[in-house]
Amino acid sequence: MANLKEIRNRITSVNSTMQITSAMKMVSAAKLKRAQDAITQMRPYAQKLQEILGNLTSSLDTSDNVYAQERELKNVLIVGINSNRGLCGGFNNNVAKKVKLIAAEHKNSNVNILPVGKKMADAIKNTDFGIIYPLKLFLKLRKT
Repeated sequence: MANLKEIRNRITSVNSTMQITSAMKMVSAAKLKRAQDAITQMRPYAQKLQEILGNLTSSLDTSDNVYAQERELKNVLIVGINSNRGLCGGFNNNVAKKVKLIAAEHKNSNVNILPVGKKMADAIKNTDFGIIYPLKLFLKLRKT
C-alpha cells in the first residue's frame, strides 16, 4: 500500500498535468479560432472567383479548344498530397484510399502517381502503379 508521501506526490503530479493540458487546450482553441477567422475572411474572395470563372466558362466556345475535347486516356498522372508528419492520420488514410481508388478506375491506362509527402509515398510504395518521386522529377526537369 502506498504511503502518504507517495500519494501527495501523485496528487501534485496529476495537478501539474491538468495545468499543462489546460494550457494546451487554450492554445489549440486560439489557433482554431484564428484558422476559422481566416476562412471566414476568404469567403467573399472565393465567391467572387467562382462567379468570374462561371462567367468565363459560359462565354467560351469549347468546340475548337483542343483541351476541351473528349479523347481516349492513355496516360494518367495522379498527384497525391499528404503530410510528412503530425496528428492527421485519418486525413492521410482517406487521401491515400482515394488515390488508389482513382488509379484503379483507370486500370486500362498508363497510371503514374506523384506522391507529395512522406505518408503518401509510404502508402503507395507497394502498389502496381508507376510512382514518380518529386525529387527525381525535379532533377529530370532541371537537366532539360
